[in-house]
Amino acid sequence: MPAVAASSSTTSTTSGARAHARAQEGTVVQASPVRPATAWPAPPAGLDAHRLVWAETVAGGGYAQKVLARGTTLRLTDLAGDACAHVLLYNADQPFERLNVADTVKVQWQVYTAPGQLLLSDQGRVLATLVADSVVADSAVADASGRHDTLFGTSTAARNTARYGDGSAQGPTPAGRELFALAAAKNGLTRRDLPPSVSYFQGVTVDADGHPGFTGSAGAGASVTLRTEMPVIVLIANTAHPLDDRTEFVSTPLEVLAWADAPTTPDDPLWTASPEGRRAFVNTADYLAARGLK
Repeated sequence: MPAVAASSSTTSTTSGARAHARAQEGTVVQASPVRPATAWPAPPAGLDAHRLVWAETVAGGGYAQKVLARGTTLRLTDLAGDACAHVLLYNADQPFERLNVADTVKVQWQVYTAPGQLLLSDQGRVLATLVADSVVADSAVADASGRHDTLFGTSTAARNTARYGDGSAQGPTPAGRELFALAAAKNGLTRRDLPPSVSYFQGVTVDADGHPGFTGSAGAGASVTLRTEMPVIVLIANTAHPLDDRTEFVSTPLEVLAWADAPTTPDDPLWTASPEGRRAFVNTADYLAARGLK
């Protein structure tokens, strides 16, 4: 349905403004959430569309947020090859517990992202697991990534202002932290609640001397799939990576789809893949059991 043009004459009265506002219902724009999510026109192959709980295209320079139940599958797709999905996770019931990227890297002895990676909280629990990555579909950790980043977080207003001339959330070159602040506010969180994030689709490698190298895009159509292991708040800022070395600001749409699924169970190989991972899953199960969550 095409957008309805408004004029001052049509909206200068209460009845005119009401008619104009109601005429917007059903208007479809390129980047927006679809509600209900079950109306998403192209669900993943083999998935019953009625399981979808979140379906959205996030514009380049945009943000999104959602509260997801435990056992939800979340798939992020770089539609055109220059999305960068900066992601933060919080325990939805107690948001003081949040993603700790440092522990995620340190505890699992691996700086690169690959299927099987646990996204750990600052309480040593598993907020989500990375279950699929089209870039490293064979789970070859040695070749993993360099197409995602767990080290450098997102951009700041000061950085984007210095580089592009503007870093505000409403400007043409928004910083990730400014976008996160808006997404956080919709969940009662503030700037103080924004830890370092993980980012997908624009990669960074680190050489033997510890120097970072920006590897750029994972390519159009690349996707990563997460599974929530606790009820979580998800914040996403889709904006240029802070190490992006191009002079112009480049950020393209990101597809976000989530559907009802099942959390990892003790018989899943992830539980016993490493001693550190097993302890994290046990901590998570203990916490959830005490709160009456299964």
